[in-house]
Amino acid sequence: MAADYRTPDRLLSAAAPGEEQAQAQDPPKPVLAVAATHDGLRFWQYMLAGSVAGVVEHTAMFPVDTLKTHMQAGSPPCRPVLSLGAALRAAVSGEGGVRALYRGLPAMALGAGPAHAVYFSVYEFAKSRLSDRLGPNNPAAHAASGVLATVASDAVFTPMDTVKQRLQLTSSPYTGVSHCVRTVLRDEGLGAFFASYRTTVVMNAPYTAVHFATYEAAKRMFGDMATNEDSLAVHATAGAAAGALAAAVTTPLDVVKTQLQCQGVCGCERFSSSSIGDVFRTIIKRDGYAGLMRGWKPRMLFHAPAAAICWSTYEASKSFFERFNEKRRK
Repeated sequence: MAADYRTPDRLLSAAAPGEEQAQAQDPPKPVLAVAATHDGLRFWQYMLAGSVAGVVEHTAMFPVDTLKTHMQAGSPPCRPVLSLGAALRAAVSGEGGVRALYRGLPAMALGAGPAHAVYFSVYEFAKSRLSDRLGPNNPAAHAASGVLATVASDAVFTPMDTVKQRLQLTSSPYTGVSHCVRTVLRDEGLGAFFASYRTTVVMNAPYTAVHFATYEAAKRMFGDMATNEDSLAVHATAGAAAGALAAAVTTPLDVVKTQLQCQGVCGCERFSSSSIGDVFRTIIKRDGYAGLMRGWKPRMLFHAPAAAICWSTYEASKSFFERFNEKRRK
């Protein structure tokens, strides 16, 4: 027999008056109390939709991410790169040419798929729980859900993000993902993969808060102007605005994260500790306050279209699963 995922109060309201009396006489039957659905979708469907959105987003924007890494990495021979043009020339000047812009892509795919699956499923789960307590469309519920999702997904993504950024560097000593993983484990230990985790969470928590607050506000504004407030164009435009603003605000923390992940590679400076404050002071002493905003242009160029691609892909995947579920119910 197919499991009925309706909540008990909906089951009661769906029963006919005569059936209620019969149910009172019969012994209660166990109800499958699994929080398997939210807004008509099962949580594995949210995970798959999020995974697809993450891989599509990061694959499409990977060359821009490579340029950002070159601008933020730091010391000679990973010398400071102050413009997009110089970053592009530095990225393609070594072995591989234009293909060097995609160094580290397999590491990104291995990390982005699972991380976005965790991110969107945790977000939807937390949002459903917090919305019950705080009310629907509550900004605090959206922000808190995003922070919880960030903490969980960053634990999955940070190790592969470290591998990805080390592979992106010009003259990287690593030949591929597996070689990088083995070498880092042997020379630096497991902790090296999580050296930037704290910084990543500290960065992504405000990023997520700004992103979702801006996204919800922009979605309402663009939805009022559009004929269809749930169109993919509305989601894409709102996502682009949210991604650009959140990226600009959190660039200093992203610089710290990148330098922690690339320390000791290609001559990049190695820090005595992974303290965020210590790294901030080192960057300011070496490069001035402008060093904290290095790479803000490619970061915005990355996150604006990336968020547009991610949200539109995620919503399109959700629509697919909604139609799929509807057909199964018929």
